[in-house]
Amino acid sequence: MLIKSIFTNSSGILFSRILGFIRDLLTASILGANIYSDIFFVAFKLPNLFRRIFAEGAFTQAFIPAYAKAKHKIRFSSMIFLQLIGFLLILSIIVTLFSKLITKAIALGFDDKTIDLAAPLVSINFYYLPLIFIVTFMAALLQYKNHFATTAFSTALLNLSLIAALLISKNLDKYEITYYLSYAVLIGGLLQVLAHLIAVKKKNLLKISTFKKHKKKEENRFYKSFFAATIGSSTAHVSAFLDTWLASFLVSGSISYLYYANRVFQLPLALFAIATSIALFPMIAKAIKNSDEQKALRLLKKSTIILFILLSLATLIGVIFNDLIIWLLFERGAFTQEDTQNTALILTMYLIGLLPFGIAKIFSLWLYSHEKQFLAAKISMKALAWNILFSLALIIPYEAAGLALASTLSGFILFFLTIKEFGLRKFLNLFTK
Repeated sequence: MLIKSIFTNSSGILFSRILGFIRDLLTASILGANIYSDIFFVAFKLPNLFRRIFAEGAFTQAFIPAYAKAKHKIRFSSMIFLQLIGFLLILSIIVTLFSKLITKAIALGFDDKTIDLAAPLVSINFYYLPLIFIVTFMAALLQYKNHFATTAFSTALLNLSLIAALLISKNLDKYEITYYLSYAVLIGGLLQVLAHLIAVKKKNLLKISTFKKHKKKEENRFYKSFFAATIGSSTAHVSAFLDTWLASFLVSGSISYLYYANRVFQLPLALFAIATSIALFPMIAKAIKNSDEQKALRLLKKSTIILFILLSLATLIGVIFNDLIIWLLFERGAFTQEDTQNTALILTMYLIGLLPFGIAKIFSLWLYSHEKQFLAAKISMKALAWNILFSLALIIPYEAAGLALASTLSGFILFFLTIKEFGLRKFLNLFTK
């Protein structure tokens, strides 16, 4: 079951990432690495940051254990959905009303003219967040039923939408192209919602409670875990957001170099670590709920060995062939040889942290399954604090590459602290017995 689930997730992620690279190839060729690509990436960065912290990471980590223990599952899930979608819609409206202030906050190095260009795009892209929360909510219900295929493959719909927008608008003014891309983000989100609605209906999970005699005990327990999980899942994503913010002070194109390098880095991380964690989490959560700790440990051991081999190979290949990879993927059209060299160096800095980030993600599931979200949050905040210090120390001598290296160093700290809380002796015994 574990191997099959990992393979399903990996296949879907690989298909989506291939389309993602085609999308990035077209983006690099049509937009290049300049102010227009920078403002679109900034605009898409904010909903992506919230999506990864709240919708994908924190929500799933808090929802699945709480849903597993809930006595009235339909009532519990319905109330959580309505409350959170209402909050996200209000947040989206606030971002629309104050888009210039929000843009200035997330790209402080931009001048007023660039802020004026980016603000409308920030407003449009943010509405992807409530759409993707709906997707994530339905995905969590499907994961609990051990159905992963719909979620794994549906991300491709976003990439297909963006590819279509690029092909349709390729001969237009570069700023107009950023609008086409922004509306394509929303269309992709709507298509993902539709795909999940079909799957949820087939699984007979499309039910809404009447909320009669509603009790808040289960709901309060979820929000307590959700708040902690929000902090706990934020480290890598806030780190990437911090990179963008600091890179706005560097030469034009720095944000794009970080984006393209991180996209390549995210492929093995998603293909192996994230695919494994998605498949593993419901299994560990159910084992812990049934007081079968030995089964949970066996699943952890098996997953970690597989992940260690795959991530080590990916790191080695990526570091050795970094220039070749970037050249093959991006160097065409407006993307120059100098852009390739700058992006390849940053890719190497990111790849050094691939293994610690991946293994830490797997062992954090142990803490979340035991509903130790506050402990995981504490670990993440420590790693994030170190990342900030490393970024400030390395940005001046190494510029964008220093920001990537700072993120990697924080990954090693995250790994060490996670294993320490899991139990160093327990970790060693897991692989020596």
